Amino acid sequence: MESEWLRDAIQFSLKASFSTNIRDPLEGSPQRDPRLRQLVEGLLFSRKFILTYPIVILGCILLFSAVNWAANFIRWRKRRAFRLHTGLDGTFDDDAQPIKSTYPGQYSGNSDPQGVYSSGSSTIEGTASPPRKGIDEDEYTPLLHHGRELPPLYSQRSLWTRTKASLMYQPSPIPIVNKTLPSNGASIVLAAFIALNFFYMLFHINFNAFEFFVLADRFGIVFVANLPLLYLLAAKNQPLKLLTGRSYESLNIFHRRLGELLCFQALLHSAGMIFVWYVLIRPSGFGLLRFLFLPVIWLGVGAFLSYEILYFTSLGSFRRQWYEPFLGLHIVLQVAALVFVFFHHSIARPYVGIALVIFLVDRLVYRLWTKSTTLEAKTEILEDKETVKLSTTIIRRPAGHPATIFGRSITAGWTATNHVFITIPSLARKHILQAHPFTIASAAPLIIEDEAHLDLLIRAQDGFSRDLLNAAQIHKTLNIRVDGPYGSSHARQMLEDSDLALIVVGGSGIAVGWPLIEHLLDSARSSDTEIASLFSLRRQKVVLIWVIHQGSHLSWIGREALANAENRGAEIIVPRATEEIGRPDLAGMITELVDMYAGGEAAKTRVVASGPDSMGRLVRNTCAGLVKDGRNVDVLFEKFGW
Repeated sequence: MESEWLRDAIQFSLKASFSTNIRDPLEGSPQRDPRLRQLVEGLLFSRKFILTYPIVILGCILLFSAVNWAANFIRWRKRRAFRLHTGLDGTFDDDAQPIKSTYPGQYSGNSDPQGVYSSGSSTIEGTASPPRKGIDEDEYTPLLHHGRELPPLYSQRSLWTRTKASLMYQPSPIPIVNKTLPSNGASIVLAAFIALNFFYMLFHINFNAFEFFVLADRFGIVFVANLPLLYLLAAKNQPLKLLTGRSYESLNIFHRRLGELLCFQALLHSAGMIFVWYVLIRPSGFGLLRFLFLPVIWLGVGAFLSYEILYFTSLGSFRRQWYEPFLGLHIVLQVAALVFVFFHHSIARPYVGIALVIFLVDRLVYRLWTKSTTLEAKTEILEDKETVKLSTTIIRRPAGHPATIFGRSITAGWTATNHVFITIPSLARKHILQAHPFTIASAAPLIIEDEAHLDLLIRAQDGFSRDLLNAAQIHKTLNIRVDGPYGSSHARQMLEDSDLALIVVGGSGIAVGWPLIEHLLDSARSSDTEIASLFSLRRQKVVLIWVIHQGSHLSWIGREALANAENRGAEIIVPRATEEIGRPDLAGMITELVDMYAGGEAAKTRVVASGPDSMGRLVRNTCAGLVKDGRNVDVLFEKFGW
């Protein structure tokens, strides 16, 4: 029969493993169709070729890790050299002199850079120094008034500054679909990764109808080879954060793009097999329904549908509209898809096993065992009547032995920009298994403190947050299950190693910015040089720009706390609410602040932003323009999108 050789090839493809020898299906069968040998050779090449893919991925991870650890080592050496120079290493150096400002306008604790306040009032109404006399303040008054002439713009464009600025630049969203794009640098890395996948999908493939089965098989093999990486990037407790120094949020974009790529590979694999049926199998009288109901085929269809539905329910539009169904479907469909893939093909089982171990260890060992704690939290409905503050005091406990291995819980403390997952079973039965992420809005506890005060700001939308708002109107306390903390030190280290630490937040992004302000101020005031950062010891300038939509949103932090931060040395800029005067000129504000406090060639400006995508893009591109002009500026946008 004409299709017998193809049937043998398909049966062989289902059984062949990485160590299968080409003589196995051909031995003792000299009369076999020669086309079978070609297909067998193609299939076996794919199985051996794919073994190099994890090695390449591991090599890339090690390269990024080496860059990160080299930067950490350089940072440590600079801090050590600075302490030795100033006599802060435990010995007194009579010759050590304080480091002087290397550029005009550097902030000093003994000077008062006048004239930085929000338009229409002082920095925070009723808390900051009054405006200078003789200035008629109104909403059209420029944001920054200069008590002295600004330093001249340092402009030294070079190939390096142009290249760095281009990599930092973030293009506009894709029209029609309005899909947000990352920075050009991130896009290049993503494009390289996608190109690597296409190389593994198409290398050593003969593009003809006869060998299309080999191509479809290759699509499936590359798909399963990516599964462990997909689940590793999705795990909250992943070694990539420690190795690369990047936060989960920074790595999450690679998880999303990889998920989209896998769905595309699954589509190509499925379409390829339908094409094989239509061109090579259908002529022998093997109908489509009979083909689809073969165990190997319907298992593959189940896996394909699971991952495609997983993709569509993970789109931003679906997550924002139906976040809670997204959470449930994300877990159920992942488990179902892994089961389907495991039984679909023997070649997938090692990869599925690794992915399943990653998923279970992250969810069960870390998140439900070592990092989960039940606390009693006070509820408070804030001034805007749409935001709930959950507050609790934690008696800190040293991390035990399991935490040393698997990670500490919230009772051991947290650091600035960390977030937690919250579950409140008492709200409703449907919330028992739901965990919602929130950034910790309160200052991280110091090492010497035995108690820690934890605040969470939760704005009422729909579902969980709306139910919480309704419950807060009745109950003054609620039992909450806290899973965390999670996060990385990238933002903190960036700001510590700067002359001007600029934090730009919009709305509830203050939950990211405020702990960073407290962290920098505590480090600057610390007499322990192991706690104090290098540049905070050099009278680092700390500035917070907080764009609010309503004046009542100031209650999220409180005027008293903001005034206290100013008294401790921070510059707090809160423009009038956008509902009153529209959006402020953030680009102009950032540029003038850099001119005022970091106008010299050697001055380092580090910017951390958190807020809407449009604000993040504006801040990033403003910094890119400064870099292009030769300024030493770096920016990080903390976006939390689960």
